[in-house]
Amino acid sequence: MSVPREIELKLECEPSDLAVLQDHPLLREASERGEAELASVYYDTPDRDLRAAGLGLRVRRIGERHIQTLKAEGDGLFARPEWEEEIGGPEPDLAVLADTPLPDILERDARLEPLFTTAVTRKTYLVRQGASAVEVALDTGRIEAPAAGDRIATICEIELELKAGEASDVFALAHAVAALVPVRLGVRTKAERGYALAAGTPERVHKAEPVPLWEEATAAEAFRAIAHACLRHMRLNEAILLERRDAGALHQMRVAIRRLRSAFSLFGDLVEDAMGERLQAELKRMTEPLGRARNLDVFLATTLPAERERHPDEVGLLGLERQLEAARTSAYAEVEALIGSEAWRALALDLIGWINAGPWLRDASGDRPVRRDEPARDFADRELDRRRRQVKKRGRRLDRLSPEERHRVRIAAKKLRYGAEFFAGLYPGRKAGRRHAAFVKALSGLQDQLGALNDIATAHDVVRGEVVEESGSEAGPSTLFAAGMAAADIEAHSGKLLDEAAEAHAELVDAKPFWH
Repeated sequence: MSVPREIELKLECEPSDLAVLQDHPLLREASERGEAELASVYYDTPDRDLRAAGLGLRVRRIGERHIQTLKAEGDGLFARPEWEEEIGGPEPDLAVLADTPLPDILERDARLEPLFTTAVTRKTYLVRQGASAVEVALDTGRIEAPAAGDRIATICEIELELKAGEASDVFALAHAVAALVPVRLGVRTKAERGYALAAGTPERVHKAEPVPLWEEATAAEAFRAIAHACLRHMRLNEAILLERRDAGALHQMRVAIRRLRSAFSLFGDLVEDAMGERLQAELKRMTEPLGRARNLDVFLATTLPAERERHPDEVGLLGLERQLEAARTSAYAEVEALIGSEAWRALALDLIGWINAGPWLRDASGDRPVRRDEPARDFADRELDRRRRQVKKRGRRLDRLSPEERHRVRIAAKKLRYGAEFFAGLYPGRKAGRRHAAFVKALSGLQDQLGALNDIATAHDVVRGEVVEESGSEAGPSTLFAAGMAAADIEAHSGKLLDEAAEAHAELVDAKPFWH
């Protein structure tokens, strides 16, 4: 069965931005223009079976017509399977969805109920970009969840949908729009926002979600889905940081970026090109302020309280805390400047464009086209085997390794962990699920111990960089004494952690690979 796919890029903006765009020749000179009032009702079962399956079902009224649409997750961000058909009335007509995934999800007598509604004023423009036709939709309106206390969320976004031509032109048009108004990559659908509204879920820190992979995926499709998941993870937490200082959101944003960089590494030369290398270097350089802020968060939330318990009468710890709090305020100011910058917004658009239409996808040299189209599971088998051997070899006699060698083991273990999480969807079934859980648990144990050892090195860097070197001449003697005392206390735990890390490595070596 051929699955119709929607190629669409969502951009978030402010109402004033839409006014600027409407008055610009980019849209004033569009070949077609239109405006419509869209009233949509979203449905699910009482147990939210569609939501759990990654599906969204709505009936949209446009004038006297009713359009029913079923959407699936697709690759997680850019391309989504979509089944759309006009029906005879405002209630869902499941009969016309017989050739979709819906019958496998719902029982024959399943009951659907309305959960939330959207009311949108949509102004559309058909824009020629390169050799392509792209529909630009400017949406303003609201989401309402009547059954959940009449909660309301506002809608203000731009959607770029490819009608004919090449996906690369969608991203070129996104950059043209971004040159006019400060847009951000949108990663939440109206349906996702509606479900959160109906459930009364507050804006929360987002952890990494399972990557939507399917058994028939190619290696290239797997990379795109993984990279999209990382970008979504990053943007969801970035949105929280734009509103408030939140240590959890900053941590998860860093995790998302590390996962994305690990995806580049896991797929190696399959996705290698000059543009990709430039974007990786830019991503690493630009996100350095997040690392400084995170290190200070950890020291102030974990290391310093432990020091207070050990030395309740040490007055220098108060001075140390004040010194590091000031440093953290400075670090978060750098983070806010970063994510508020035009360069950061442009980097996100560059990344999504490169992932979906970069030179790596057009390179026909050597065996690259064959490798891009090979089954993702074959690729994952080889890569997970290689990464496991790497961790096994580098971690031998781990308790006798130098700090630099332990760091290499930690990085190798982290990439294996991310790979195991990324590729989990390629190995369905209960047996593979049990093995996956056991393998990841063993791997997490090793990561925890190596992470704790890394925290020791990081704590030393915080003391040296933020107190001794940065402000040593200004810090009082008691503060400097407390900083030295904290560094010594931290180091005292390294021996025990080394023994526990060696035991965790042995357990990982014994764990059965879930991909075999």
